[in-house]
Amino acid sequence: MGASSIYRHVRSKEELLIDELSLLQDEAWRLFRESDDRNAPTNDRVRAFLDHQDALLIANRDLTMIALRAVTKTEARVARQALALNDRTIGLLLEILQRGRMRKDLARDVDVLEAARVIFHLTQGSRLAWANGLVDAEACRANIQAGVDLLFRGLSARS
Repeated sequence: MGASSIYRHVRSKEELLIDELSLLQDEAWRLFRESDDRNAPTNDRVRAFLDHQDALLIANRDLTMIALRAVTKTEARVARQALALNDRTIGLLLEILQRGRMRKDLARDVDVLEAARVIFHLTQGSRLAWANGLVDAEACRANIQAGVDLLFRGLSARS
């Protein structure tokens, strides 16, 4: 197949890599679902999902870096794809948090959509530092987990 045939379907290398990143996200969610204990505390479930996601993203550092950079170019088609991918991740986190609120793990008045967004942005901030070489993969993971723990102290029904 020639390059022109490929570019009829995919306009750039970044777009192709964002598609690959989407597949990685689907894989992270599948792995999470296979091992998910829906009766586990909400904090543990969020951490488990983020662990699956981190393992795949860290194994594919270049893809992660491209996706993180793409969202800073909002006029580009690839940025819209990356933002849609981000929205899917927020939706997956929202699902976990809604179940937690139903189980009364979370305070009754918690805005679970906003909490899902905060968790997502917390992970993105840590991953930007990792992707730019400012921290190693383990420090990135530890930063994410510490942020999630701190957030859950405020979301907890027992606080």
